[in-house]
Amino acid sequence: MSVKIITDSASDITQERARELGIEVMPLTTVFGDREYLDGVTLSNREFFEKLIETDELPHTCQITPFQYGEAFRKAAEGGDETLCITLSSKLSGSWAGAAAAAEDFGGRVTVVDSENVSIGQQLLVLYAVRLRNAGLSAGEIVQTLEARKRDIRVLALLDTLEYLKKGGRISPTVAFAGELLSIKPVVTVERGEVALLGKARGSKNGNNLLVSFVEKSGGIDLEMPYTLAYSGLDDTLLKKYIRDSEALYRGWTGELPVCAIGSAIGTHVGPGAIAVAFFAKGDKR
Repeated sequence: MSVKIITDSASDITQERARELGIEVMPLTTVFGDREYLDGVTLSNREFFEKLIETDELPHTCQITPFQYGEAFRKAAEGGDETLCITLSSKLSGSWAGAAAAAEDFGGRVTVVDSENVSIGQQLLVLYAVRLRNAGLSAGEIVQTLEARKRDIRVLALLDTLEYLKKGGRISPTVAFAGELLSIKPVVTVERGEVALLGKARGSKNGNNLLVSFVEKSGGIDLEMPYTLAYSGLDDTLLKKYIRDSEALYRGWTGELPVCAIGSAIGTHVGPGAIAVAFFAKGDKR
């Protein structure tokens, strides 16, 4: 009996990458005005940011329904697979609750894991699950390992603008105006499933320094575990600058650094120009 791994598009795993990994990525729905798109299926990351930049109305995303999860679980069960579903944080979305409700109809053959993360943080947990599956572990063994390690994942992001947090009502217009005027770059993370502000920096250079500092305080990046970098928007110029400025963090790594594009689930709130890094902390087990 094999293990079917299912996650959602908030993980920023593309459909192409999902096929390579042998997993299923269920798309969230992104809504612009009266038009709905399937994240990563009928709307690419590039198309999303083109629309985001052009529109004055902030889009929103809709979670995957219990019925949709049930249909995916049913197909996996018909193929004789055990199913492991990894969702974005239950504190940021109702997706975990919907998946858990759907799983009740499958007599223990479906297990739902709350990643307690989103975007590339969630992605790392999925990549780790794939590694464990490929090593021959059962669904139960994979879940036990994920639960033991998921809080070792660190996600750090430097935002280029406060405009989209303002549009989404996350901060006041006055705070946003002052931040833009002073060129303040907020640095955020995910702690126990919720987005938290780690610090503020004036300008991209200071922001990069702050990111490097937080990585070092976490004990450094465990390069033997999955890790990745990401950017939002139409180009990765800012991310390339961060990589150059922080090359000491990746000393010993001889391959190409893994990079992905941030999609609509979190791109709606951070806007273009954000950069992020996700990794398992080295020597910082909790």
